[in-house]
Amino acid sequence: MFCYQCEQTYRSDESAGCAGPKGMCGKDATTSDLQDILLHVCEGIGQYLRRARTLGAIDADADRFVLYAFFTTLTNVNFNAGKFVELIQQAAQHRDRAKALYEKAAQTAGKTPERLSGAAAFIPAKDMNGLLAQASAAAVKKDAATLGDDVVGLRSLVLYGLKGVCAYAHHAEVLGQERAAIYAAVEHALDLLASEPREIGPLLDEALALGHANFSAMEALDAANTGSFGTPVPTIVRMTPIKGKAILVSGHDLKDLHAILEATKDKGINVYTHGEVLPAHSYPKLKAYPQLVGNYGGAWQDQQKEFADFPGPIVMTSNCLIEPQPRYRGRLFTAGPVGWAGVRHIENGDFSQVVQAALALPGFNEDAAEETVTIGFGRDAVLGVADKVIDAVKAGAIRHFFLVGGCDGAAPGRNYYTDFAEHAPQDTMVLTLGCGKYRFNRHDFGTIGGLPRLLDMGQCNDAYSAIVVASKLAEAFGVGVNELPLSLIVSWFEQKAAAVLLTLLALGVRNVRLGPTLPAFLTPALVNVLVEKFGIQPIGDAKADIEASLSRAA
Repeated sequence: MFCYQCEQTYRSDESAGCAGPKGMCGKDATTSDLQDILLHVCEGIGQYLRRARTLGAIDADADRFVLYAFFTTLTNVNFNAGKFVELIQQAAQHRDRAKALYEKAAQTAGKTPERLSGAAAFIPAKDMNGLLAQASAAAVKKDAATLGDDVVGLRSLVLYGLKGVCAYAHHAEVLGQERAAIYAAVEHALDLLASEPREIGPLLDEALALGHANFSAMEALDAANTGSFGTPVPTIVRMTPIKGKAILVSGHDLKDLHAILEATKDKGINVYTHGEVLPAHSYPKLKAYPQLVGNYGGAWQDQQKEFADFPGPIVMTSNCLIEPQPRYRGRLFTAGPVGWAGVRHIENGDFSQVVQAALALPGFNEDAAEETVTIGFGRDAVLGVADKVIDAVKAGAIRHFFLVGGCDGAAPGRNYYTDFAEHAPQDTMVLTLGCGKYRFNRHDFGTIGGLPRLLDMGQCNDAYSAIVVASKLAEAFGVGVNELPLSLIVSWFEQKAAAVLLTLLALGVRNVRLGPTLPAFLTPALVNVLVEKFGIQPIGDAKADIEASLSRAA
């Protein structure tokens, strides 16, 4: 096992990476090695699909499988080793079908099919022991001794960015939004990785290409969410429980939440969101369900205590699962790409088991004192008052905007984001998205120019909305995005965040402050490239960074 894909990565003075029997996220070595093999076989699928696409032939099922398969390998998603044995066999079947598709398309076009090697020709063993014996062929750092850590690190940036693209595209696909350009970009990246590239230039170009693909994936997911559930509107959300039977929905997936709301109609069961599902309350078609009564708890990393205290079943709908503890393991359900051995998994959107569990469990026996937060400041809400914002900036009432957001975690140093938001001067506005907002979203920021100083824009993928807002404001002021009085203060945790960062770089957004630590797969030389080409900066002291941001803008 070797893994360094997320911010939890074990670090020492000598090295960085999880290489023992279990990673810092709780993933064991068996599961980690099987995930590497799954990705390797998927690279072979990409080799054939890319070539088939150039000849006008596509395999939509194989493309969708790749999105799902990659999603299962994200940090804190699926820890079930047995599931990965199944997925590897399915991947081999998809690859064989993609090979046949390509060869037929080539013959139809009067061309001789290429004879592909590497991942395209890899034959996975049929059982777990056999697969584990093959793990070295798919290891992340297998070429480090000959190529050096810079090339391997940049390969990893492409691989992990690709994971984020696949996750967002999968979220969109299950709601019916797909883009041929996204599938083409995924196939291209898989084909490049399968070729075991050795040059820094092409790898950096591919990373930026994935940034553009991720922008399309976030656009598709935005269209999927708003098309299915309406355009988010500013909404006051209760953050404390009320008396009654209860279900808790965590993760990210709005489709699963909708299915649960349908399943609990007239059942006397209250439904609560958790973590990154909080933004669901701002979507009109979801907030119309009276049993969607509020949000319970905070960010994903607090789930072990919060799930233990919740008196009903819990559904984990996508990523952000931590090892289930005995106090709630029997009440936990997984759905979609999520999995843990021994935990019940929901298939085909049938949440009847969850409803039965909720009716059998006690629920909350009394109302808690009411606390609320306001959410729902998506691009339409913000741009709807753009004239007020522009006037306030021109009048000097708003000096600067800080986007403080991203993926949260439990590592030391994340209090920086709380300090930054709470110390932002009163003549500045704080925009936020992702689960990092839980560190400060109950703080009273007051108002400015008749608007709330804290604007919660939604989930991590709603970086798309933030980018659209920034672009529209830049047009209104007649400047580029980098000339706006705007600073991005980003916390990263896993591969969705890596994809969002690549999007920002691909779109030319500079001077992003990134933390709490820089990714372990970025060597000092690669960090220097990002600093020189894109102005990436590690976070420092919150107050000093605020002053530096304001000074740069001035």
